[in-house]
Amino acid sequence: MKKIIAGALAALALSVASASAQIVGIATDQQGSLGYNSGQALASVAVSKGVVEARVQPMAGTAAYMPMVNQGDMDFGFCNLVEAEYAFEGKGNFDRPHPNLRMVGVVFPLRTSIMAPVDLGIDTIADLKGKAANLRIASEYSASTIIAYYIRGALANGGMTYDNFKQVPVSSFVEGIKSLGEAKVDVALVSLNSGAGKEAEAQLQSRGGLQYISLDDSAEGVKAFRDFLRAAEIVKMDANANIPGLKKGANIISIPWALMTNADVDDDTVYKLTKIIAEENAALTASFGAYRGWAADKMAPESVVPYHPGALKYYQEAGIAAGK
Repeated sequence: MKKIIAGALAALALSVASASAQIVGIATDQQGSLGYNSGQALASVAVSKGVVEARVQPMAGTAAYMPMVNQGDMDFGFCNLVEAEYAFEGKGNFDRPHPNLRMVGVVFPLRTSIMAPVDLGIDTIADLKGKAANLRIASEYSASTIIAYYIRGALANGGMTYDNFKQVPVSSFVEGIKSLGEAKVDVALVSLNSGAGKEAEAQLQSRGGLQYISLDDSAEGVKAFRDFLRAAEIVKMDANANIPGLKKGANIISIPWALMTNADVDDDTVYKLTKIIAEENAALTASFGAYRGWAADKMAPESVVPYHPGALKYYQEAGIAAGK
């Protein structure tokens, strides 16, 4: 009888533990992408620390899953802050507002910008403006529509639009980079030190490789840039011969990569994940190296997307000024 009772109590304990376990979904881009790797690292650390049972759900892209986070069909999702703000307000590549989106925090910055082959002699955005009429530029990005907005922001920085160029439609971000390497376009957006960028650089060795087109960091230039990309910054990158596009250094685009959630996700769950991002950087970095770029003073920037109360609770406790 004692054994029967003990077995029943053990079964009951397991049943209660299972029922009370928090299972949250984190939407990401497709497997192998930066978004997927970000989510997988966060989920694995959350599970290993016994915080929540987090599961990654790969999807077609941020434009596809931000509406799902807004609707509460997914608990969390990674997104660049420029696109998250577009989604919240119904601007840019979103045709309606998503008012239930809430900000958790920035996990690290994304660095990207427009590039051109070195032999074209286009070092600055002013150089680009002088030669624009004769240049082909990657456009549309039908499978990743936010990319065209990044390019629009860079062009606005130099007083230009797509109409100044010969436009060559491409389907995706990677397709635009491939088109650059294959000399089908003269200008395209390329992520800093990306694999696709390195391949394009190798293809263009006979032309001197690639060079980032340095943006105008004057007050006027920054304002024109941020009219398109409010959440982004122009940052100076020093010359580095080991990184494609930086043989001479350049001012390029920096975009916060952030975790978003829904207004109805419970405060405690959001608090716990915010705490992991802020206090488990070593474990996150060991899982995915990009987390090395996390910084406490950049984690909670000003944003048109409201912060979730659970995140704000952590920031208040940690002395991090959120939204300022």
